[in-house]
Amino acid sequence: MDASGDELADRVRALLTLDGEVEEKRMFGTRAFLLDGHILVGARKGGVLLVRVDEENGAALITRPGVATAVMGPRTMGTGWLDVSPGALATDDELAFWLDVAREDAAGREH
Repeated sequence: MDASGDELADRVRALLTLDGEVEEKRMFGTRAFLLDGHILVGARKGGVLLVRVDEENGAALITRPGVATAVMGPRTMGTGWLDVSPGALATDDELAFWLDVAREDAAGREH
């Protein structure tokens, strides 16, 4: 991880502190934030936010500026894994939007 990724992790942590059910783990070079053992988001190198969404929602969200299909190592993931660039996360409101998207999709996968 680098300074940008650490700074993003700090911002994510600050916004998720109200939710005592969120667990933080280092996984695959990412600081991941998990709910019930499943990744919600991850702070990645360069200040990129990895966001887990359902495939259908991801297909719509990928059209937003600064959003791309996540790449992990040599593998390009499906539309259920999105990388959100630092430019699209400049404010806490923008970051909170993505955290809410991830939580809503995680809640939908539980049912």
